[in-house]
Amino acid sequence: MLELNGVRSGYGPIEIVRGVDLTVEKGEIVALLGVNGVGKSTLINTICGILSPFSGAIRFMDEDISGVRPATVVSRGLIQVPEGRRIFPNMSVRENLELGSYRRARARRSDNIERVCDVFPRLRERFAQHAGTLSGGEQQMLAIGRAMMAEPELLILDEPSLGLSPRLVEEMFALIRRLHADGAAILLVEQNVVQSLEIADRAYIMNNGAIAQSGVPSAILDYADIKRSFLGE
Repeated sequence: MLELNGVRSGYGPIEIVRGVDLTVEKGEIVALLGVNGVGKSTLINTICGILSPFSGAIRFMDEDISGVRPATVVSRGLIQVPEGRRIFPNMSVRENLELGSYRRARARRSDNIERVCDVFPRLRERFAQHAGTLSGGEQQMLAIGRAMMAEPELLILDEPSLGLSPRLVEEMFALIRRLHADGAAILLVEQNVVQSLEIADRAYIMNNGAIAQSGVPSAILDYADIKRSFLGE
């Protein structure tokens, strides 16, 4: 579904992402792991069209989307849930959900709101409530629900467990499993290595703007830098 070949990008003259190759196949959960500051969000913003690559190619569903505008990327079904949720705090829960179908799946908005609320019953209870008054976990549910409104072909989750309590982190990973079981392909960008590898089909380790290691979860857990940087071994 998604293929990156030699992608380089950054801000102005500063190169952050240095020649990344990465793939996501239909029906996979692929984890992109790394500590803060290694270039994960820069890479995701390049995939989604927020940044244009300096060089390299990005293909989605067999089409070249290198440097394509974000609105066009969304309309093709590549949907990002950004780090920090980025909900609209002064709008209601329902209004936030409706905005998720602005570029895609507008004709099925009502049906998709019902689908989202089946997954997140708490959102139905808070339809008229301002999104900014929700708890952190509920805001993350809303951000994912808003993305689901666009019927994503590929869902990119950027640090979905960030700032959540341990109990809510467990709930979040259970939700990701459910979305995957329902057929979603997912690119999961996370620092939570152990739980990410429990649900991923494959993983990439990013360090200093490049892919340092990739493979199945068992191989990643044996990677020395993972043990040192994330597991304290």
